[in-house]
Amino acid sequence: MFQSITYEVADRVAKITLNRPDRLNAISREVPSEIAHAVELANANDLVHVILVQGAGRAFCAGYDLKDSAEAPREQTGTQELPYDPFIDFQRMDRNTQNFQTLWRSYKPVVCKVHGYAVAGGTDIALSCDLIVMAEDAKIGYPPARVWGCPTTMMWVFRVGAERAKRMLLTGDLIDGREAERIGLVCKAVPAERLDAEVAAMCDRMKAVPKSQLWMQKAAINAAYDNMGMRTVQTIATVFDGLTRHSPEGLWFKSRAEEAGFHQAISERDSGAPILGSKPPRNN
Repeated sequence: MFQSITYEVADRVAKITLNRPDRLNAISREVPSEIAHAVELANANDLVHVILVQGAGRAFCAGYDLKDSAEAPREQTGTQELPYDPFIDFQRMDRNTQNFQTLWRSYKPVVCKVHGYAVAGGTDIALSCDLIVMAEDAKIGYPPARVWGCPTTMMWVFRVGAERAKRMLLTGDLIDGREAERIGLVCKAVPAERLDAEVAAMCDRMKAVPKSQLWMQKAAINAAYDNMGMRTVQTIATVFDGLTRHSPEGLWFKSRAEEAGFHQAISERDSGAPILGSKPPRNN
């Protein structure tokens, strides 16, 4: 049934586990639709009260599995030859966005357990959950905001407000669990050795609540975000995500990854030096 995740139900909790530990649970092509299918199964199961999302191995999720596509020739990957058609990118990425958002729209509450790293596209999964419990030494952030990416769910602004969302996305910095709790990005940060017990206790507390009660509280809160225009924001962010890969700097990043390797391109992107692909400044 699943290639890149596992799904199991025990004692009123459905566990969705990202299961590509050799790639730090990087998002393969199958992951978004498999998450959506697992959420559908959990919502249809009358025995399930709570959903838990977690990652196998050393990290929660290292983002999209982009190394191979970044290093492959452009015509073999999602980078288009010019002229650019934004609708092609939008269709593909909006499908992923809405699959991740099944966690947010789930009738049943979703708890996310973050250890190791939740970065780039991995944050789209984590931040689409209702409650996040994070190890204090874990790291979370969206480095592709610097070049070659825009978070399509744009859950940052809905979780921490405009100023702190800008602080994260205008720098692409990673922060640890302590800082994530301090700014309200996650519900709680605990020492790594206590993470499993803390998450289990939270699930235990909620699973005793009737499903109808859980749904009504969650639906009422989510309605406020719907009224704030969440879907509109995500549409814009998803269009922008495609544009970031076809801007002068995005095309430089792609060429550099093909030439020197994905990790070298990331190192140069994050070095603090001007991006070489940028257009020269105009003389005013």
